[in-house]
Amino acid sequence: MKKILVTGANGQLGQELQQLQAHFADYEFVFCDKNSLNIADALSLAATFAQIRPDFCINAAAYTAVDKAESEQENAYLINAKAVQNLAVQCAENQCVFIHVSTDYVYHNGQNYPLKPSDPTSPKGVYASTKLEGERLALAACPKTLIVRTSWVYSFFGANFVKTMLRLGKERAQLNVVSDQIGSPTYAHDLALALLKMVQVVDNQPDFNQFGTYQYSNEGVCSWYDFAAAIFELAQIPCKVSPIFTHQYPTPAQRPFYSVMDKTDAKTVFGLEIPHWRASLKDCLQRLGC
Repeated sequence: MKKILVTGANGQLGQELQQLQAHFADYEFVFCDKNSLNIADALSLAATFAQIRPDFCINAAAYTAVDKAESEQENAYLINAKAVQNLAVQCAENQCVFIHVSTDYVYHNGQNYPLKPSDPTSPKGVYASTKLEGERLALAACPKTLIVRTSWVYSFFGANFVKTMLRLGKERAQLNVVSDQIGSPTYAHDLALALLKMVQVVDNQPDFNQFGTYQYSNEGVCSWYDFAAAIFELAQIPCKVSPIFTHQYPTPAQRPFYSVMDKTDAKTVFGLEIPHWRASLKDCLQRLGC
């Protein structure tokens, strides 16, 4: 039975992967969090790989505090770049396929049409820059690397935009939400399922050679304002949401104004069927009891 090592086990994506493991009984899963495996420690990581001998490694660990990264540059680089390189090196040395989750923030290139993996990157801020560096280091260190860029991730687990809106919507009669940042929400459950389907495709094709950069988000396009309005509509919360511009809600780190991603490659190569964001949001809200 082949093994899948998952880092970042206690994050949104990691917990969704744990929920799905029963549906992928052909694989043995090993879940590690930051307390059980320090991916920034190359020696410790080497020992873990020697012991587990995984066939696939899904890196769901990341420094995702976008604004805090501006003042914690070293920590962000350590987790988003150096630790990713450490994982990629071990994967290469152990003939392990490396699947690394990245972000739409790497683009920020001013385009206003769906972004392809080959489009120019122009990261703004520490979080975005360290995530792009992690991609570069991973691809350089391990030939069998799949980079999966995603956006606007939310889940039944952890802290995220959906849960924040649900809380604020019940506390307040009116909220202002940014309407000039356009993208696609990603339900972590759907992303987790897509990653495991990628594992299956690679595993079932001994001569698979289409490694590189792919993208995954739910289908459809919206602004954060649209997303918030849909949350309140589906959860039947009578909070009024009003659109504002980004400059009216300043943050330490810049956000991309347009990060809708072209997922054609992922759908073609891995046969992915991707749900619309509203359908997935409805599923998440039902799990949350809304």
